[in-house]
Amino acid sequence: MLKKIVQIAFRECGILLHNPIYGFCMVIFPILVIIFFTSLMNEGQPVEMPVGVVDLDNTTTSRKLIRNLDAFQTTHVVAHYPNMNDARQAIQRNEIYAFLLIPKGMTSDLTSARQPKISFYYSSVSLVAGSTLYKDLKTITTLGSAGVASAKLTAMGKTNNEIRTFLQPIAIDLHMINNPLANYNVYLSTTMIPGVLLIFMFLISAYSIGTELKFKESRKWLSLADNNIYVAMAGKMLPQTIIFLTIFYGFEFYIYYVLGFPHPGGIFRILLLGLLTVLAGQGFGIFAFGLIPSLRMSMSVCSLWAVLGFTASGATYPVFSMSPMIEAMAQLFPLRHYYMVYQLCIFNGFPLTDAWFNLMALCIFIVLPVFTLRNIKRAMLTYVYIP
Repeated sequence: MLKKIVQIAFRECGILLHNPIYGFCMVIFPILVIIFFTSLMNEGQPVEMPVGVVDLDNTTTSRKLIRNLDAFQTTHVVAHYPNMNDARQAIQRNEIYAFLLIPKGMTSDLTSARQPKISFYYSSVSLVAGSTLYKDLKTITTLGSAGVASAKLTAMGKTNNEIRTFLQPIAIDLHMINNPLANYNVYLSTTMIPGVLLIFMFLISAYSIGTELKFKESRKWLSLADNNIYVAMAGKMLPQTIIFLTIFYGFEFYIYYVLGFPHPGGIFRILLLGLLTVLAGQGFGIFAFGLIPSLRMSMSVCSLWAVLGFTASGATYPVFSMSPMIEAMAQLFPLRHYYMVYQLCIFNGFPLTDAWFNLMALCIFIVLPVFTLRNIKRAMLTYVYIP
């Protein structure tokens, strides 16, 4: 049996070498995806995002506020507008993401203990840019009022400790666990790239089986395994598994040991998750073809399932906040379980027992082909390929 598996694996290697689709979808495109996503957010956070200012007060205090805003790493004041309407139109033209409106008489109101209203407007069309600039604009307006209050309290003879207690009665000690720099690359690349790699695994698994039928090689393939579909499938998937594992482990080595992504879970969990993810991706691809023994339809199902997995993974929006039906359906996507094991056991370093359900789900995806292999064998022996 082992000899037949190796013989079929060598046959599959010849197919992989002579069909450029395999080279592009298993090696070239995955490497390009890894480089693209990790370099896209190599700064960690968006920096120097364009912001406008409408300064109707035009005093030393207002200009100081603007300079302090421009000093933030993520904010860059690129334009001053004479009125709010011009600034609003600049946001609509995507020239700026936000603008600060300083009303006339702000300084005099501050010094006379009246409460001026400083407005800021930001666009949430780009969620990350909007939320980041909101934080900067809110911070600068708070610091501006605190600066004036501090000057007044100093003139009244208050000590620094008294001023600090008055301005901030409760001190906040904030710690971001495992990602103190709020590096978005850590949050997104660790889920987006495996999701794209799973797309290739789904599609190539279904495509490699379907082309046996398309090119009328299915009987020859099975004859090499003495019509044992388990041996035939093991030999066909072996070279693909080795290639996908190499790419996936290379991706993990790159992000954890070259880019320095946090991974307190350790090397064993990284290797285990990579192995389970690759086998689960191939298992689903085989299962999809066995369920619908049609090259076109099975690849369509694989594409749809892989794309929906991005939404249901919970990486960008928590699954428990979705509708109960969607939350239940999310368990049907391998990417969801990959993400849960990653964020529990690798990113946060919790024991594998905390992710037992997700590990079990990945194992179920691996054994799914068992339920459809007989259907695949029947299709290989009796079906006629219809374009």
